[in-house]
Amino acid sequence: KKLAQPNEEPTMLVEKMLVAAMAEYKKFLLEYCSGAAELELSPASSALIVSGLHQAANAASKAALRLFLEAKDETDDLIRVGQDSYRFKFLSEREALSPWGKMRFARRLFQNAKDQSHVPLDSAWGMSGEFMMAEVREAVAFASAHVTPQEVAELMEKSAQFHPHRTQILEALERIEARVSDLRDSVDERIREQESAPENVRVLVASMDGANVLLNEPGKKRGRPAERPKGGAEEESKTSYKNAMAGSFSFYGAVEEGKKCPRRLRTRYVVHMPEDLAPTFKRRFEDELNAAEGLCSQDVVKVILCDGARSIWSYIDGNLRFAGYETLIDYWHAAEHLSLAAEALFGKGTEKAKAWYNDYAEKLLEQDNAARAVLKSMAYYLQTLKLPRSRRDDLKTQQTFFERNQSKMNYADFRRRGLPIGSGPVEAACKSLIKNRMCRSGMRWSREGGQRILDLRCYVKSNRWDLFWKEYLALQHAA
Repeated sequence: KKLAQPNEEPTMLVEKMLVAAMAEYKKFLLEYCSGAAELELSPASSALIVSGLHQAANAASKAALRLFLEAKDETDDLIRVGQDSYRFKFLSEREALSPWGKMRFARRLFQNAKDQSHVPLDSAWGMSGEFMMAEVREAVAFASAHVTPQEVAELMEKSAQFHPHRTQILEALERIEARVSDLRDSVDERIREQESAPENVRVLVASMDGANVLLNEPGKKRGRPAERPKGGAEEESKTSYKNAMAGSFSFYGAVEEGKKCPRRLRTRYVVHMPEDLAPTFKRRFEDELNAAEGLCSQDVVKVILCDGARSIWSYIDGNLRFAGYETLIDYWHAAEHLSLAAEALFGKGTEKAKAWYNDYAEKLLEQDNAARAVLKSMAYYLQTLKLPRSRRDDLKTQQTFFERNQSKMNYADFRRRGLPIGSGPVEAACKSLIKNRMCRSGMRWSREGGQRILDLRCYVKSNRWDLFWKEYLALQHAA
């Protein structure tokens, strides 16, 4: 951030910083580049020069920052902090990880009558108890939303001038979470208050879905049973899969020429680790929905669009919070059940099954009350075909699905009105927010550790990272 106009004279402190930086730059450039500069140009000699320039630039930046910090340190020997008086005791050297690597500097340490210590420079700088400077913390937190701490460390080793260790990254993430966790709701509320609606919003679609995450807790192991009996400690292996929840809130505009679905203008997300009955997720979902509604005009169509999970619809159906919302089962989810019905009727992979499926999949898109026609066709063939018991049972399962959800299958009407019929955003959220980061080979999560990553990832995927980091820095400064 530029603090002075280019035509302004530099201050005395900036002059001193410049002198310190140039002296250090010259020193390191001579040390690392003198020999290499005389060599024939080659990839090897070029690499030596680049490395030397890096070293010189890092040293110059740290020298300028060190001088700046020392100039800003407390000069009085007796200070007051709150109700206590603190007296200067000694200069204390410390190490910090800057954007240019580790650096050491001295700062004045004070103590009160109770031998409690206070370091004014660390407090004013936002570095009390911190090893990484804020810029480094932001980089490792942002990267950790995408890849593991070990991969972050390897990435920084190759692409940055600061090289944190995996354990230092984990500690930084824990400290960031500790600063924000108790105030998460107010932080998110302030973030939402800074947002405005996209232009030309016609539709608001809210969706929710779940994705299994492997928790580091005792639980039943999924998959094919072991061929040989096992006992002892192996029976208590920590292999508990539970359902994490994701919610999406999408603003749509008009249907563009040549398209069948309206243009998606923006999507925001909430996501939460597994929790019995998902009370925290539901509260955060409704908070986000309140904010999304507040950005919309009264003529915006509001839709709840989800797959057919009964646990989701039992929460939505009859809930006064969603009064005024149209409800729809994701078309592709309905089509999947239609395909299973076709297989139950005519056999898997048969031409009759394909023809029946294609006919009714098109009717669902083109005709009103098509779900009722699907049910009539199922009932007709159930009476006229001599189906094996297993296929009759499969067909009855699909009949139950269509009977229960036929009021949420108004696809032809939605398409005529230019409304979306697929829950792609929330399904993508389950994959990109949860599965891609949380379900890599060998990963097992604590609920707290998993939520820490999901929260960071949600800010990134919702395009809210800069607003979140601003709020984090404000909380740290207030502390």
